[in-house]
Amino acid sequence: MIDAGLTGRVAMVTGSNSPLGIGAAIAHALGREGARVALAFLPTAERPEQAGEPEEGPDARMYAAATASDGGEVLAGLHEADVDARRFLVDLADPAACVEVFDRVEAVLGPVEILVNNAAYCVPDTFVPQRDPVFYFDCAVVDAANLDAHFAVNTRAPAILMAEFHRRVLQRAGGWGRIVNLSTDAAPQFAGEVSYGATKYALESLSRSAAQEMASAGITVNTIAPGPVQTGWISAEMRAEADALSPFGRVGQPHDIADIAVFLASEQARWVSGQTIYAGGGKRMY
Repeated sequence: MIDAGLTGRVAMVTGSNSPLGIGAAIAHALGREGARVALAFLPTAERPEQAGEPEEGPDARMYAAATASDGGEVLAGLHEADVDARRFLVDLADPAACVEVFDRVEAVLGPVEILVNNAAYCVPDTFVPQRDPVFYFDCAVVDAANLDAHFAVNTRAPAILMAEFHRRVLQRAGGWGRIVNLSTDAAPQFAGEVSYGATKYALESLSRSAAQEMASAGITVNTIAPGPVQTGWISAEMRAEADALSPFGRVGQPHDIADIAVFLASEQARWVSGQTIYAGGGKRMY
């Protein structure tokens, strides 16, 4: 049995309120390894409509309920598994909140040693009016407001969180830290979700720079770029097409990504930094 060395470590996972989501799966996976977990996410009342929401039917209702969750179900599941976990409401589009959340987490759980930037904003947009070529979402034409909204959550917030994480590790002379960022395997070009792809690609660049600059503090920084993952947004009608995108004939599940996050946070990954791991069942191989 491999000991990941995470017992007692404090992990903050952003975007972790949905019981169907990748963030929740990562929180559970880290908790199983003995980590103390801070669930950090946007308050329900401030949550905008996101991409990939089926317009009607049971799939739509299930997904809408999951994404609008207050994190209670995720937290209860962690407590049932004897994980020391708390939830923290934070608007990551507010730069000041990205710093302040560390104070609140540290006051309850202790210094954050593992940062998982999973929160994301996604509203489909395009340079040419169209519907998404695979999943058929309506796409608006790129404009400043939508691009700025994506940038605020997908790029700026992780950058500020990483900088603050680094500052605090240095301040306490911790000598150890793990940052895991979530991108998408379509980041290099994402027709139909132009702003989402571009801001995630920027995050990958930030991650590589952070990996080089933070290594002297004992911090590794890596990125997971998933292919399609069923977090509730893939309707029954979409499923056949989504499955066909993968050489394994299925879309990813949140635990597929969570297991990679645990490895990157583990002691076994101490010599892995600055990497982007494409996790799509072989859908993308470069």
